[in-house]
Amino acid sequence: MDIVVYLANLPSFEDNAVLEFFRAAGRNLLEAEANAGVEHHVALSIVGVDIMNNIGYMRAKQAQKELIKESGIPYSIIRSTQFMEFLKGIADQATQGDEVHLSNVLFQPIASADVAWFVTKYAGGAPINGKLDIADPERFEIHEIVSRYLKHPNDPHKVVSNGQPEYFGGEINIVALVPAGKADI
Repeated sequence: MDIVVYLANLPSFEDNAVLEFFRAAGRNLLEAEANAGVEHHVALSIVGVDIMNNIGYMRAKQAQKELIKESGIPYSIIRSTQFMEFLKGIADQATQGDEVHLSNVLFQPIASADVAWFVTKYAGGAPINGKLDIADPERFEIHEIVSRYLKHPNDPHKVVSNGQPEYFGGEINIVALVPAGKADI
């Protein structure tokens, strides 16, 4: 069976650039797959992407999903919670002076090594022609997990919950970043 695992990403999070990237890359890749007779397209996406359409990156990932569904190629879309390795970047973008201002949205980060394991597992199986969610078993409010993370390198920043349901500049549902139903843990 010929399988393609699509993990590409763009270093920019600018709304139009990321949308155009996922559309163009998706069209080109899926066309090449159809011509080659690929039997399983596996893509990595994000838990909650379908309910965060006010954030440009999430709209782009949603467009990617639609292209995959419409391609006619058997597929599996693995929707991951945010990676544990993103915690530093999340803290950095929310730092104001000596404080890190973060929301109280629920957050269930997963280690990237676990994501790789799940991608490998599902790439080796039959296409599900749908999506499945993966996550770490433990849930936190985002400010809480970042506070715990910053204590390990003895970072002096104080983490403050701002009570706003937001993520990277966009307002989101408080449960947008965690699986809504069944997830592989």
